Amino acid sequence: MRVGNVILAELDKLRTLPAVLLTAVATVGAAAGIAAAFAAGDGGPGAAESVTDVTLRMVPYVQAGLVLLGSLPAAHEYADGQIRATLTAVPERGLLVAAKSVAAATAVTLTAAAATGAGAAAAALTWWRAGAPPAAGGGGGGALLGATAYLALIGLLSYAVALLVRHLIPVLVGVLSLVLIGSPLLAAVTAHARWLPDRAGSQLYAPTDPVLTAATGGLVLLVWTVAVGVGAWVRFVRADP
Repeated sequence: MRVGNVILAELDKLRTLPAVLLTAVATVGAAAGIAAAFAAGDGGPGAAESVTDVTLRMVPYVQAGLVLLGSLPAAHEYADGQIRATLTAVPERGLLVAAKSVAAATAVTLTAAAATGAGAAAAALTWWRAGAPPAAGGGGGGALLGATAYLALIGLLSYAVALLVRHLIPVLVGVLSLVLIGSPLLAAVTAHARWLPDRAGSQLYAPTDPVLTAATGGLVLLVWTVAVGVGAWVRFVRADP
């Protein structure tokens, strides 16, 4: 059984799953809408911010879509028992989990890039329609690439958690509670919150931490993702479906 064929099968499975397509489209649309709203509220780029600045401001809101998108490829098969049919078709579990991971990584990376691009385009278009040419500033392309990398890694972390937990709702509640509630609250009371995955990963596009840089913050998020992914891989390979 060839790896490429299994990867293509998993990608095709995601393509035909309505929830995945809807989530991806809604995430990109939300990114554009939020960025446009921020740009319209600023009174023009000369007032305070650049297109890059506005795009980076929408990242914390858009990450919820990447959490859902990352969770779906692993969790949906356990919701309806489809995983048994998948294992019958591809009994080599190590090969299967590798293919599923590549497919999930492709989906979240493309959506993250599209969301970042849509946000930047929406902000620029909003100011252009208002007769104010957009400014460059705010870290430019490097910051936007960092934002894309952060969103993709958050999506992959959610995928790893879903592969480990195998149920969609606990994954969504757990990951969203961490990035939207737990992390900000802990950051207000202890400096050790910088080691949380989302807090560390945010240095990729907003490097404000006195200890972590963009590189080290991204590495911390990557380590979290790999650690959870290894645990999920072991359970997938060794445990019953």
